[in-house]
Amino acid sequence: MSDFNLRQSAPLDPAHPDRNLGMELVRATEAAAIKASAFIGRGDKNQVDGAAVDAMRGFLATVDFAGTVVIGEGEKDEAPMLFNGERVGNGNGPECDVAVDPVDGTSVTAAGRSHGISVIAIADKGSMYNPQDVFYMDKLVTPGVGAGKVSLKQSVAENIRELARALNKPVSEITVAMIDRPRHRGLMDEVRAAGARTRLFLDGDVAASILAVTGGGNIDMLLGTGGAPEGTIAACAIKALGGYMEGRINPLSAQELERATAAGHDFDRIFTANDLVSSDNTYFVATGVTDGLLLNGVSRHGNIVRTESMILRSHSGTIRRISADHQADRWLPAAPNGAW
Repeated sequence: MSDFNLRQSAPLDPAHPDRNLGMELVRATEAAAIKASAFIGRGDKNQVDGAAVDAMRGFLATVDFAGTVVIGEGEKDEAPMLFNGERVGNGNGPECDVAVDPVDGTSVTAAGRSHGISVIAIADKGSMYNPQDVFYMDKLVTPGVGAGKVSLKQSVAENIRELARALNKPVSEITVAMIDRPRHRGLMDEVRAAGARTRLFLDGDVAASILAVTGGGNIDMLLGTGGAPEGTIAACAIKALGGYMEGRINPLSAQELERATAAGHDFDRIFTANDLVSSDNTYFVATGVTDGLLLNGVSRHGNIVRTESMILRSHSGTIRRISADHQADRWLPAAPNGAW
């Protein structure tokens, strides 16, 4: 376990989430990841999600806070979900906004592919933007040096040139991550025409957003259209890491456009991470489900199930990585077909 304090932490009001909360929340993402791991490669993403949701809900009920789910998971896929407005925690302690994705990357997990993670993000009550009635958002994420240099209002080529200059790298060494979707074919062509490289993810742009800030996998930027709820979740991590992010609502269907228009969304507004999460006291907690560039997935070693997690806290700038061993017979007695 490593702990890097990037700036001095000031005392917090007891009404706000304190430093112990992240260590409690990681138990919930560990539980969700372990339970979901029984369904890796079994082809049913709803089984993955259902197992993770049940485990996460159960562990959240034991945590000392009064949380309200502002961003629930599963709505757009009609999957099992921790629903918007659901109360979580044991009711003791600070009131918080909660964003959950019990498995970000249910499809890749069900297929046995990389980069599935279990995620919880927490912030002070009333500070999270809820992109209700909208499932998709254009996103741009870079390290902090991108602030004032890149923008969704600029062309892809200009963003790449400006970021390369800020990072003191040649354009040819800039790598842009995006989700591998038909809607991004033109974007891929623009990145390559500008002289940069692409790094394609099958699903789950929360992990890719973090990698764009930290430089993991040699990634320098995330671009493309992904889940709007995941944008708010990623913003909690990006604020802790000192990265830069922009988002813009982008309905991808006539039905979504109609709902978003009725809800009064501004399709031209450019959101920053501070717009998506106004609090400076955010937590981002994630545990790997399947192996990826960000986190190792759940693995079995005899009677030991091993997990890898990360906890990010914006108030203190603390980044923790936690490897934990769990006794398998206490976690996975009911795995399908006798599997672990």
